[in-house]
Amino acid sequence: MGIRVIKTALAALAALYTATYMGLETPLSAGLLAILGVEVTRMKGLKSAFVRFVASVLGLFFASIIFALLGFHLWTVSLFILIAFPLLSRVHLKDGIVTSAVIVFHIYAKGEVTGALISNEIMLLLIGLGWATVINLLYMPKEDKRLNELRHLTEQKFGEMFEHMGTTLRNPSHIWNGEELLEAGDAIEEGLRRAELKMDNRLWGQDMNTVRYWQTYFEMRRQQMDSIQLMLVQLSFVYEKLPHGELVAVLFEHLAHDVKSDVYEGNVERSLTDLEARFRVMDLPVSREEFEVRAALLHVMQELERCLAIAKRWKKHKRGMKQEIRNQIV
Repeated sequence: MGIRVIKTALAALAALYTATYMGLETPLSAGLLAILGVEVTRMKGLKSAFVRFVASVLGLFFASIIFALLGFHLWTVSLFILIAFPLLSRVHLKDGIVTSAVIVFHIYAKGEVTGALISNEIMLLLIGLGWATVINLLYMPKEDKRLNELRHLTEQKFGEMFEHMGTTLRNPSHIWNGEELLEAGDAIEEGLRRAELKMDNRLWGQDMNTVRYWQTYFEMRRQQMDSIQLMLVQLSFVYEKLPHGELVAVLFEHLAHDVKSDVYEGNVERSLTDLEARFRVMDLPVSREEFEVRAALLHVMQELERCLAIAKRWKKHKRGMKQEIRNQIV
């Protein structure tokens, strides 16, 4: 049974008991409003409660005018829907249409518009949405454990991809199905989604840099994935084994281990710079085939340089964080 179901049951129970204790009419409506108000994150819960309350009060206002002037008829209910629903949508309160309809139908069922009845409906709103908000704020499931798992999975798959790329450079006939690429992509997308949930569940007073860490991390990995995909395209043109390819393979083998490290040492970046300088003084290709392969290797090295630059650029954004978090991006 999901935590949201448990929270919904608790919010509905608290709203029902409170409305009954206060002697409000139709206390079951408070439970219904509480059910509608429970959300998956704290920020979404607060926004939802505000939107539903404002939309319901506006709906109650329009319905009271329509019923007082034109009477309580089925067609006046339709008239209320034709007027109120488009208006609520226009002012970005469409998420509160259902709660507004619940309150208005209560007024219609009573067949009168009185101050006591309107007060009763507003109290039902406050109790139902209030308890939903309280339950939302009290507890939200932690995302850190799963985020850490996704981070380790992403780094593992990155390492495996770099190993395959190094093997391909040493042996162009190496066959690889590329499943690690798909698994890493899925992990990154789930990480970004859970990082957004963590952001929306933040508590007041929390260090925002710490809260944003996971969004920064997985966004960095997403950009590196784009670079890796471009490297793989160029690797498909490396159909011949060359000494140059073996030298580049060493970089990928080192990177396969460095990507799992908690600190950015820059060893691969320095080796890449040295290798580029070394390539410039080497003899020119002696055949078309060698030219094509070396051109593909050059593109691979350029994308590798961009991949490393992405990590460095994102890491600069972590200066205000604690040292152990600041050093986590490779």
